[in-house]
Amino acid sequence: MGTRFSCVYFARQDFDESRLARALLEAVGNVDQQMSSWKASSDLNRLNAADIGAWVSVPGELETVLASAIEIGRQSQGLFDIGVGDALRAWGFGAAATAPDGALIAALPPVRLAAHDVLDVDMLQHRVRKRAAISLDLSGIAKGFGVDELARVMNAFGMRDWLVGIDGEMRARGAKPDGSPWVVAHERPTPGVREPMGVLELSDIAVATSGNYRHFHEIDGRRVSHTIVPESGCPLDNGIASVTVLATTCMAADAWATALLVAGLVSGLELARKAGVEAIFVQQDGTIHGLG
Repeated sequence: MGTRFSCVYFARQDFDESRLARALLEAVGNVDQQMSSWKASSDLNRLNAADIGAWVSVPGELETVLASAIEIGRQSQGLFDIGVGDALRAWGFGAAATAPDGALIAALPPVRLAAHDVLDVDMLQHRVRKRAAISLDLSGIAKGFGVDELARVMNAFGMRDWLVGIDGEMRARGAKPDGSPWVVAHERPTPGVREPMGVLELSDIAVATSGNYRHFHEIDGRRVSHTIVPESGCPLDNGIASVTVLATTCMAADAWATALLVAGLVSGLELARKAGVEAIFVQQDGTIHGLG
């Protein structure tokens, strides 16, 4: 996934860490192999290359993520959409891209199809098909699922107190030995600066953040965000610097953070209420709005 993962836990002194390390590496490796947009051999790219209408067998993890992406896409009324791979590439954020491509931008369709309207997931036979031409990208949900996979491994090894994460997406269970909750930084959304603007206390919950302050292009003095508005296929520009979401799973937190970022402040707060998630909105001027 082009980043690092971490795992902090408390265990008995004779615990075999090597077995746990291998299992954690295998878990995140499977997610990367199945869902990467950068790996030509990934199961996601195999699905993207498949003919329209053809059923494609997929591994269980990818099937789970696609089904969840479709559901959150519907619940968010298309604000979260995994069918923006073509727009991401056109604006210079896809695999191997470094800058916007004017020709690809001009070729983007004026009327865009939502993934939840044209993607079928057959959970009984573990297969997926596209009913229209669409390019899937899971960068707004796969990392969160990867964190949940780390959590699954920790639980399988009988761990009761841990904090796992991939980059800034985190999930916690239990507490520290003294009974205090896990504490993580809520990052200030300032480009080129890594500093906290506050802290979050976590226990039996996941957290994820989406924003426009890390991955962007500067074009004629204007910041072009890597977050794509699904309806238009254009980069997001709505005055919100970041949205942080707390939810029961990191996959849900990851996807909803993207959806709420696209929604903007007013609509986003209402959507968070309906989705039943806690959210922190930070505007470009630093103003903070929270829903807990």
